[in-house]
Amino acid sequence: MKFTPAIFANRAGLVSGIVCVLLAFNGPGALAQGGGFEEQFESAQRALTAGKYAEAQLAFEQLAPAHPEIAEIHANLGLVYFEEKKFEQAIPELRRANRYSEALSGLEKGFRSRDRGMKRMCGLELVRAYSGLRQDDKAVEIALEMSRLYPEDPEVLYHNGKIFGNFAFLSIQKLSQVAPDSVWTHQAAAEAYESQSSYNAAIGEYRQVLAIEPQRPGVHYRLGRTLLARSRETSSAEDRGAAVKEFEQELKIDPLNASAAYEIGETHRNAGEFGDAQNFFELALKNYSDFEEAHLGLAAVLAYVGRPASALPHLQKAISLNPDNEVSWYRLSQIERSLGNMAEAQRAVAKFQQLHQHKTPQQAEAGKPLFSTDAITKQTLDADAPQ
Repeated sequence: MKFTPAIFANRAGLVSGIVCVLLAFNGPGALAQGGGFEEQFESAQRALTAGKYAEAQLAFEQLAPAHPEIAEIHANLGLVYFEEKKFEQAIPELRRANRYSEALSGLEKGFRSRDRGMKRMCGLELVRAYSGLRQDDKAVEIALEMSRLYPEDPEVLYHNGKIFGNFAFLSIQKLSQVAPDSVWTHQAAAEAYESQSSYNAAIGEYRQVLAIEPQRPGVHYRLGRTLLARSRETSSAEDRGAAVKEFEQELKIDPLNASAAYEIGETHRNAGEFGDAQNFFELALKNYSDFEEAHLGLAAVLAYVGRPASALPHLQKAISLNPDNEVSWYRLSQIERSLGNMAEAQRAVAKFQQLHQHKTPQQAEAGKPLFSTDAITKQTLDADAPQ
């Protein structure tokens, strides 16, 4: 592992984790190693916490030779060296501290504590320890429990994301080793390529899946989505047509696939083929009545063909499903105005402007999944909408 300053950005978290390890072995008495160890350690710790790094360095340097087996001393000494920007000295000490196996029993005991703070600190350290020992299944088990106990804790969420991501990677890696020619391996590769916008490679892998299992549910839809994404990059009418054919094939295999019906409907809407678009949007909603984007698409079609009263309930439903979508409020303002409901139109405009003006690029990205092959084409603001 390459150590950098970023690794140690949260000094308080590291210190608390070290204390957790020490206390968790056998309670406060675990610090009593004889020869004044407890007093020496606490004095060194106080100096570190107070930012008296020279004093802390001297104290931990005295403790380290006498107690080379205690990983926490090396961790603290490495931290002191880091704070003093002595990176060349910090790295060896931090590596010496990386002895997860010796900490496991204490961390496991601490994680069973009824003290919520102790449980949290030891849980975080335990996840790191299991990961360092490559006991990934146990790391995931603790991460899941931490997620249940601390569902809104940013540090827990951050580390859980790393744990789950690593476990997923290892699972896929093992899949490719034990069954390199299986549909599962090709599908995993296709989804990974698609998530990276490597559309040509993804299309090839999806076609490999269909060559092995032509009637596999969901694959024609994913292939269609990838073709559609590539068509947006290349403006290829051929890819758009091929995508629609894949969506149609998906509906033959799985008539309840609302996403496939929606994508066909959206393609027809963009082509000005409103009758066909309406039919497929209605099919999508028949299979999935809470499909927000399908409600928006159908409302747009009904508005285009001069049926605003029929469009209104679909926009109201879309807003009830997601009140923070600016597209819904803008289209609602247009429909209310066409129906002569000026007060409602103004209210919708105000809500649209509030959402639109306060939307940052980060917020715009926040709703996008990090990895999803089932994402559907989102409805966007009409060309005449304020930008």
